[in-house]
Amino acid sequence: MKALLEIIAQHLVTYPDAVEIRETKTDTMSVLELRVAPDDVGRVIGKHGATIDAIRTILNAAAARARRRVTLEIVESTAASPR
Repeated sequence: MKALLEIIAQHLVTYPDAVEIRETKTDTMSVLELRVAPDDVGRVIGKHGATIDAIRTILNAAAARARRRVTLEIVESTAASPR
């Protein structure tokens, strides 16, 4: 799940080097925390949350094949955008 999210996020954002993902696993569930540059948060969320909803749908479909559940959270980064 982590690798899939990383590929998707890096292709959406302006600063792909700033993409960080932390995964916390339990027996049947994974929690993914996505951190991007502050300028890229809007790109990941999309208009009215459409992009992040699509990402969650893809992750849930992949997780269902592995008989797992997945939760995606966007964690606000306090670092400045890399320029």
